[in-house]
Amino acid sequence: QEQLVESGGGLVQPGGSLRLSCVASGSIFTFNATGWYRQAAGKQRELVAAITSGGNTNYADSVKGRFIISRDNAKNTVYLQMSSLKPADTAVYYCNAVRYRGYLEVWGQGTLVTVSL
Repeated sequence: QEQLVESGGGLVQPGGSLRLSCVASGSIFTFNATGWYRQAAGKQRELVAAITSGGNTNYADSVKGRFIISRDNAKNTVYLQMSSLKPADTAVYYCNAVRYRGYLEVWGQGTLVTVSL
């Protein structure tokens, strides 16, 4: 029954900002960690940022200092605030959640971010 729904993707110019949202149908406390992955055309999916149930965060080196992952428990939503966007950030971004106990991994449908002039 758990579902993740992403939104907020679109076309932005280099140097611009964008905020992605991921809404979970169930409580985000169900999961040990939630985060964002991205997959560029012809490339493998890679971890962008993650946040644990305890609030610990982790970022890919390529986005450190530019992206911020956060959580709003009241809205059951995880966000990815992206700034100083580069063409290399162009990809489909996927929300992800993992529960270690009785292992469960859930993926959203993806939202396309295009950084271009």
